[in-house]
Amino acid sequence: MPIFLCFFAIGGEIANLIWQSGPVAKAVLVILLFFSIFSWAIILSRYNLLRRARVQSGRFLRAFRRAQRFQDMAAVAEQFKPSPLVAVFEGGYEEFKRSRGNPKSVQRAMQIAASEELTRLERRLPWLATTGAVTPFIGLFGTVWGIIDAFHGLGTAGAATLRAVAPGISEALITTAAGLFAAIPAVIAYNFFTNDIREFGARMDDFTLEMLNLVERAAAEPAPAPRRAAAIEPELR
Repeated sequence: MPIFLCFFAIGGEIANLIWQSGPVAKAVLVILLFFSIFSWAIILSRYNLLRRARVQSGRFLRAFRRAQRFQDMAAVAEQFKPSPLVAVFEGGYEEFKRSRGNPKSVQRAMQIAASEELTRLERRLPWLATTGAVTPFIGLFGTVWGIIDAFHGLGTAGAATLRAVAPGISEALITTAAGLFAAIPAVIAYNFFTNDIREFGARMDDFTLEMLNLVERAAAEPAPAPRRAAAIEPELR
């Protein structure tokens, strides 16, 4: 219980410091708050998207390996839609029908679909990288400005004591803490998502090779022999 009271006391002191800070520091804190909120929205949305894609990709692969024909898999592929493998399969299957089983054309179509899926998965991730790179410097700007203001007030007052300068410096350091608070989760999430997307890229490459093997086998299979024509009856004498 005393620990929670300590946390509340510290939070109240920080709130007082923010309230007493100058207009520049408040503007910096508002900017950092915007970065943090938008970054957390991206983190939560990307996490849910990648989690669903991972689960559905496993289910899609199991169904694909059990299917006897491409047509059977195409009929049920829609239910695994969150998986990027579905778009790769559909791109290859459409080209398979158009090119009559040409493996080179199917491979190019699947590579194009995989590239489009990677672009979709990477959408808005640059914002996390920008947040991780920029917000510490924005917070540092607020800190430098606050220290300048504190020392200017100290020189004007003429009281060169630690008690006179400490409140201004502590208010200035709030912006640096806020910048780190916005940057650290963004950097961690960006690295985590980048690694996941790299794994999806490798999985799509492996699936492309697996499907190309089936396409080449289908192309190598001999065509069914035509039915033999009925024997011609001998002419009547």
